[in-house]
Amino acid sequence: MAYDIKSLVKKSVYSDLEEIATSPFIDWESFKGKTFLITGAGGFIGYYLTMSLILRNDLFGDDISVIALVRNKERAYEKYGDALKRFDLSLNVSDVTKFINVPKADFIIHAASQASNIQFENDPVGTINANLSGTSNVLELARDLDATALVVSSLKVYGELHTGKAFISEEDTGYIDHTSYKNCYAVGKRASETLAASYVKQYNMNVKIARPSYIYGASSLDDDRVWAQFIANIVRKQDILLKSSGAALRSFCYVTDTCTALLKIMQSGENAVPYNIANKDSDVTIRGFAKAACEVFPDRDIRLSFANKADEEEPKQDFSRTPEILCSDRLKALGWEARVDLHDGIRRAVAVLEER
Repeated sequence: MAYDIKSLVKKSVYSDLEEIATSPFIDWESFKGKTFLITGAGGFIGYYLTMSLILRNDLFGDDISVIALVRNKERAYEKYGDALKRFDLSLNVSDVTKFINVPKADFIIHAASQASNIQFENDPVGTINANLSGTSNVLELARDLDATALVVSSLKVYGELHTGKAFISEEDTGYIDHTSYKNCYAVGKRASETLAASYVKQYNMNVKIARPSYIYGASSLDDDRVWAQFIANIVRKQDILLKSSGAALRSFCYVTDTCTALLKIMQSGENAVPYNIANKDSDVTIRGFAKAACEVFPDRDIRLSFANKADEEEPKQDFSRTPEILCSDRLKALGWEARVDLHDGIRRAVAVLEER
């Protein structure tokens, strides 16, 4: 095929895409000849989903088409390059909060959302609208096209929990101050799930809900998220400096595992039933993630240090507030498993960034 994916991307990126495209957890037969619309295709998850789906055509001739919906045309051309010359990938430059003109789609993955604290602070209206009017537009489109939709939600919907448990299951619901603009993302995601459930009830549609944990991988060296900064430190061969004890305990999941989970939920999940996406082998504190980043490349002699000496002592876990550890048993029951542990995921992310 002209412009085959293997010739268009770096070796380490191709390895990740191939892992998604050959996942044994997906019934690929049901996706043959289908058209996917992916909103937020200019983002981290959207790119991996888009490229792995059209890679299926190179590897197996699945005749899958992808419509990649993006806001920024120039950035999308830079990201996808000559892949946009392929017959199976088309670009739709639109704002998901406005009218979406797509004539055909069998599956719609709604992954368009701002996800950084800087964006929450500087554009809370844009952040919440992508999850309010954006989700509404996507579901209206899915209704018109009789498409199956997947709403990509977030672990942030759980809010502040005090269950006494060491993990969060899908039935848990915590406190969120809905009057604070700082919760534009969390409240928007909650509302998007309610919209999904409402469309299922009123119009008998196929709408699935996914709640990813902290997704990590080769983002960018300027990403302000803490895990991304640790990976950037490794690439730059800089020591890692923590400005706290790093005691926060979180679920992390590598991008390839997250993508296979999203496709599995789209395919096999129950309508309007949320599914946590997490890898129990990557449940770790912020401090633990930083340590793992240092350990993966011992030859670089990268050290972990603390801005405050009092933070050097290993913190004790306090479960009076439920940590952001997601239980993914419901997803595993569908036949999915995570395959990339934390050390391997960090190694892969660094390899991608260094190849760039």
